[in-house]
Amino acid sequence: MTAVADPFVHPALFYRDEQEYLAGTVPFVREAVEAGEPVAVAVPGENLRLIQDGLGDAAAGVRFLDMRQAGRNPGRIIPGVLRAFADAQPSGRRVRIIGEPIWAGRTANEYPACVQHEALINAAFQGREVTILCPYDVKRLDEQVLTDALATHPTLITSGSPLPRASGAYDPEAVVAGYNRPLSHVPDVQGLVFDDVTLPGARYHATAEGMRLGLTGTRLDDLSLITAELTTNSVVHGGGVGELRVWAEDGYVVCEVRDSGRLEDPLAGRRPAPHEQRGGRGLLLVNLIADLVRVHTDHEGTTIRVFLAP
Repeated sequence: MTAVADPFVHPALFYRDEQEYLAGTVPFVREAVEAGEPVAVAVPGENLRLIQDGLGDAAAGVRFLDMRQAGRNPGRIIPGVLRAFADAQPSGRRVRIIGEPIWAGRTANEYPACVQHEALINAAFQGREVTILCPYDVKRLDEQVLTDALATHPTLITSGSPLPRASGAYDPEAVVAGYNRPLSHVPDVQGLVFDDVTLPGARYHATAEGMRLGLTGTRLDDLSLITAELTTNSVVHGGGVGELRVWAEDGYVVCEVRDSGRLEDPLAGRRPAPHEQRGGRGLLLVNLIADLVRVHTDHEGTTIRVFLAP
């Protein structure tokens, strides 16, 4: 039997300076434009401008997104950026995307969600006629980030080897599991235990705490909606009982829900829901509106921690 190659292509691009960045990205976009293939560029704003300038008139046919905004929460990138673009294109043509979700300045709290995102791209696009090129700044990113990139991308492009070469360290499932780590210690904040009867009280408690901690307007509404979705999931899928905590941390209001359920699907909340599907959008909605979502799940239960900036 002959193995069938996956049409999905996901190379990492290691670059050291602006020249190597442009050499690795601009031809990729130009080839797509000349071939009539849909192409999007989702990178941090400063790099976005570099590519736009490098493309000149060809930039008119490209979808540009500032990843610092569109991908602030790594859990939002697959459903809200990559799949949102790819799924909107007509079938029969390869889709090309440049996605740069990891840049110098990503916090230690954000990084585990970033690297899990890069690993999960492979499952989210398996079998699709899509190419996603992911640039990595080798001078400004930690060595561990580059090591992880070799495990989350099946191929690698460098200045010394412009054609993709196989990564011998490729193992995305191990990365997802390896970064499924217990979340940092919770501050001394009183938790609120809830069940199906006390769900409205949990939502009210979170909103009151959010207001006390500085959330107003839309952000307060977002906290209320996030709390409703997470606590309802705990009651329906997490053993019927959960515990809610809300506190302030590093300029964010944090909402955490713990329960005894186990989250079996690593892509939960990162996969767009089919239009005909009824329900099942709770964690997806949370990812789309939060600034950061961290998840830890094991045989004892699941913790979901959501960060909202005022």
